[in-house]
Amino acid sequence: MAKKINQHVDTDYSLEKVPESARKGFWPMFFIMLGFTFFSASMSVGAKLGNGLDLVDFIWALMIGGIILSIYTGVLAYIGSDTGLSLDLLAQRSFGKYGSYIPSALISFTQLGWFGVGVAMFAIPASELLSINPVILVVIAGMCMTASAYFGIKGLEVISYIAVPLIAVLGIYSMFTATVTGGGLSAVFSKGTGTISIFTGAGMVIGSFISGGTATPNFIRFAKSNKTAVITTIIAFFLGNTLMFAFGAVGGAFTGKDDIFYVLIAQGLAIPALLVLGANIWTTNDNALYTSGLGLSNITKFKKRPMVLIAGIIGTVAAIWLYNNFVGWLSFLNATLPPIGAIIALDFYMHRENYSEESTVERKFNIGAIAGVVAGAMAGNFIPFGIAAINAMMVSGVCFLLSELILQKRLKKITIEG
Repeated sequence: MAKKINQHVDTDYSLEKVPESARKGFWPMFFIMLGFTFFSASMSVGAKLGNGLDLVDFIWALMIGGIILSIYTGVLAYIGSDTGLSLDLLAQRSFGKYGSYIPSALISFTQLGWFGVGVAMFAIPASELLSINPVILVVIAGMCMTASAYFGIKGLEVISYIAVPLIAVLGIYSMFTATVTGGGLSAVFSKGTGTISIFTGAGMVIGSFISGGTATPNFIRFAKSNKTAVITTIIAFFLGNTLMFAFGAVGGAFTGKDDIFYVLIAQGLAIPALLVLGANIWTTNDNALYTSGLGLSNITKFKKRPMVLIAGIIGTVAAIWLYNNFVGWLSFLNATLPPIGAIIALDFYMHRENYSEESTVERKFNIGAIAGVVAGAMAGNFIPFGIAAINAMMVSGVCFLLSELILQKRLKKITIEG
């Protein structure tokens, strides 16, 4: 009798569609996506908005930016859930088998960089508060965050279940304390400098997380239904992200600080500040590393887990250097990620048959998609007016559509001549 051999199953489905048996319901996806958007950097952007806008303008900036973020990520959520494919496997369909290495490399490199920045973002202020060598905290934080990303979607789920309620409770307490002490929201916001316009504020809201939002399919592909995927994503990127900005803005306007860690300390909440900082960064950093691992998996064809370990080690070792030297370069790269999402969305709705389970990836390169990313990145970084991410997506979309139109005309001509 032949002995049955147990084969290892890639529970992250790095190189394949997520099967129905691995799909998750509303609450797991809700906490995962909410944990993804609960990030200290968003609270710090909120603090800057609170210092530069009055209450009415702040609300308008949140509404405009939140709606645009929700539409962008909601579309990607639908595509990710409908196909069950990661961002990198979707890119194979829209950019070509080898062309997908470009978006995979860009998002892997960017998210690995942000992982390192996030580790240092926790370790450096925590070391000041605890009088501990920051290198020690970098190593501990890097190991913990890498571990949760290594265990895949289940690890992200567990961390989110713990961190999301903690962040929400402490954030609400901080905001409530500042509001009561400051004499109401209008009085708190009146302390701001008023140096930011609604348009600039909306741009800050969008720019703070649209690069991370591009990776939405990596997580939401585990949703049981398209409805669950879209609803949880919209809640996370509109209401969840809005909460982060509100927590930071109210505390920032009240204390005059533009970093949520120091806002909480100014409110006499030193230990809660440490907890919020760590939990906030952890819930986003493990998602960033998970995304980096999937991108590297697409390029190397190794499964995600070993790629996460490699990316985690690199990000941890380079964390302090990344924090001191890399934010400007990462901001430059961030303008290249929204065009990737925009092109995938356009290609999906134009060539939906290429995204079915039965379809195979035949194209090696899609020059139009690659050119669209390049043009979009240039627009996002160098057009001096408007919102960078919107400029990047619009230019990339026009470039991609023109290339598709030219291709269709050529195919029609060949068919007629044939």
